[in-house]
Amino acid sequence: MLNRHFSKHPRSAPKQRGSVLIESMVALVLFSMGVLALVGLQSAMVKNSSDNRYRAEAQLIAQTHLANLMAYGGDATSYVAQVDRQRISSQLPNGQLTFSAITNSMITVSVSWKVPGGSRHQVNASSYLFDVMP
Repeated sequence: MLNRHFSKHPRSAPKQRGSVLIESMVALVLFSMGVLALVGLQSAMVKNSSDNRYRAEAQLIAQTHLANLMAYGGDATSYVAQVDRQRISSQLPNGQLTFSAITNSMITVSVSWKVPGGSRHQVNASSYLFDVMP
């Protein structure tokens, strides 16, 4: 009877040592890149969401002041003089409220804000004011 000696590993086995480790490291790198992409996408969505919220808030403030001016009557300058402009800074970051073009029954309300590290944004709302006759 022939005495054959079979080894547990074929002869090509020494060339494949460490391949599982390399494959797992490549998989880990790919997984990490995917997670980083998702985190970047989420941060962009949060930024856009807050920008839209500030824009909606600014538009609401401008439209509210226009409605108050119309309800106040024909004396727009006295309404503008009594408006609390410091209150807007509690509603919007670095918020500013300005009234302009109070001539010819036309008024423009401008609301601007600036997020730290961002650029300044502005929303304008204009309307004609008519004197209300009793």
